Amino acid sequence: MTYFRDAQEIKVEVFGKEFVMRTNDYAYQADGNATVACGDTILLATAGMGDARADAGFFPLMVDFQERYSAAGKLKHSKVNKREGRPSDQAILNSRIIDRPIRPLFPKGMVNDVQLIISPLAYDKQNEMSAMGITAASLALVLSGMPFDGPAAGVRMGLIDGELIVNPTVDQLENSALDLVVAGTANAITMVESRADEVEFDLMLKALEMAFEAIQKLCAAQLELAAKIEIEPKEPTLNLPNEEHVAIIEAKLDYSKVLGIQGLTKKELKKQIKAQIAELEESLIQEIEEQEISPRLIHDVFQKHLEKAMRENIIKNDKRIDGRHSKQVRDLKVNVGVLPRVHGTGLFQRGETQVLSTVTLAGPGQKLLVETMEEDGERRYMHHYNFPPYSVGDVKPLRGTSRREIGHGNLAERALLAVLPSEEEFGYTIRVVSDVMTCNGSSSMASVCGSTLSLMDAGVPIKKPVSGIAMGLVTSEDGYKILSDIQGMEDGCGDMDFKVTATDKGITALQMDIKLKGLDMNLLREALEQAKQGLATIMTAMTDIISQPRESVSQYAPIIETIKINPDYIREVIGKGGETIQRITAETETDISIEQDGSVIITAPDREAFERAQAQIMLIAYEPEAGEIFEAKVDRVEAYGAFVEFAPGRSGLVHVSKFAPERIENLADYVAVGDTLKVRLIEKDREGRYNLSHKEFFKKKDA
Repeated sequence: MTYFRDAQEIKVEVFGKEFVMRTNDYAYQADGNATVACGDTILLATAGMGDARADAGFFPLMVDFQERYSAAGKLKHSKVNKREGRPSDQAILNSRIIDRPIRPLFPKGMVNDVQLIISPLAYDKQNEMSAMGITAASLALVLSGMPFDGPAAGVRMGLIDGELIVNPTVDQLENSALDLVVAGTANAITMVESRADEVEFDLMLKALEMAFEAIQKLCAAQLELAAKIEIEPKEPTLNLPNEEHVAIIEAKLDYSKVLGIQGLTKKELKKQIKAQIAELEESLIQEIEEQEISPRLIHDVFQKHLEKAMRENIIKNDKRIDGRHSKQVRDLKVNVGVLPRVHGTGLFQRGETQVLSTVTLAGPGQKLLVETMEEDGERRYMHHYNFPPYSVGDVKPLRGTSRREIGHGNLAERALLAVLPSEEEFGYTIRVVSDVMTCNGSSSMASVCGSTLSLMDAGVPIKKPVSGIAMGLVTSEDGYKILSDIQGMEDGCGDMDFKVTATDKGITALQMDIKLKGLDMNLLREALEQAKQGLATIMTAMTDIISQPRESVSQYAPIIETIKINPDYIREVIGKGGETIQRITAETETDISIEQDGSVIITAPDREAFERAQAQIMLIAYEPEAGEIFEAKVDRVEAYGAFVEFAPGRSGLVHVSKFAPERIENLADYVAVGDTLKVRLIEKDREGRYNLSHKEFFKKKDA
């Protein structure tokens, strides 16, 4: 008997990078523990299975990526709290990207609490962690003995100078035209998430194929490590329906009526569904009382047959529940400039899904400061997505931004990155907010379209418009159908949710989740080809309303202009402790940023404020030339001359010999501190001192 365990290790090389997988170094009491390392980045994943929630109607899986600043050798910037607290948006995105490919690999009906915690132990700031976290989480589950249909693995892909790179470094990703995370099992790809700079469809497919090859190697290594230890299987609790009760309900259910359910809107469909369920319940009153058949089971059985009917109608008749054929996009309604005062607005509606996107422009000083364990920096473009309860007819308390809202917002943000102007071209900080006003599926893609419209309406010089579409899939023994522009019920009952955003040149973002055990590449290629048609239809509807950015920003947007000063004067413009620049910004109600090359970026509410700020800065920063005349204030009087301030931050000497045409015995008889003198600049000497003359103005002043 011993407290200690023998650690086991497997090393695997994947496209030139070595991954080290270990178990039993840490966290023995977890059902499964694993570390995965690449370079000096090490992730610890733990998996635990708890008691069953008997009445749970869902699988209670919890996935948390825990930031550890110590892993990166950092402290939080906060002066009052150095402890990690609420997860950052990046940590939430990492958690979501691990959860999505893992969740479908558990048995249907499982109601045991399962918790996955992924913690960075070391981070080398080069080997990125979200894709590695998928592999680490899977390995912990494989070693735990839980009923997990893995292993699974995650791979990141980059594209630099036309060359695809597997698991690029963080530095490489900064110059990459593609940032693609792919997850899958040894048999198929199950999840995709990407940002892309208009990458061609065929090249994206090649990247997916390359990623799948790497995934297979990582999955094989997990099984090899699992073979080295003794794993005790764990029995899950499955909340499955009573088969006898199901048979009774199905005997009374009229499937032909279910097949006939059709409706354009959610309300129409709900009305028909509610009526048929009520009719079914009425026919089962005796069984409900005698055999205690629950209304919930009746609802679940009806829903199962409704999904079966939807799939049958689609595959056999190419007819969807709202009457469309498989390639048909819902009716579109597009508008811009719908709100006053707002810097830019775009209203995009596809069927019942309606999104209102608004743009706010601000100066460079309003950039978002980003602090996570992985990075410190600034962002000048932000997209925020809101999904209020009323958008789906619900009544719920507002409890802050959900993980889903953060994920959808991030997807729409990535979709537009490829077409945004550089900061040199357009100095504004840009925030887009997409509010989902009503939803029946594909709201994230509607927010991409709404963002594009609002940015063009705001006069942001985006390179090209971007449109987005969500693709679906239904499969059966009779074949399959790929669906363009899926609505809510199709998302719920279908086998795939595949979101594609693109310009007319190429892909800017992808997101795909598969409910099947995987998806082969041929079907994926077909889905992308069909997506092109839908994207073109949507793009036409958008560009018919606004085809390019407006020539100027809104009259209500702040003015941002850059002036240049000699870098030698930056210190004087800033002033001691920032005193001078703070005074200018307060007096002119502007925001001022100064770069090391002497670029001064002025953000002003109007032209008048800009010109006042510009005048004050130029007065401080300009280089006076010999012969210029100034109104100077006397600061000090000595026997040999008067020291005067002739411009803000510029002082010089009016020597006694230069004060008057004739010799003066006592200068103090003619001038005192606080007096104003008209002076002419004679020269700036070799030591940088300014010499001035009052001679030619003496008689005029003292006559």
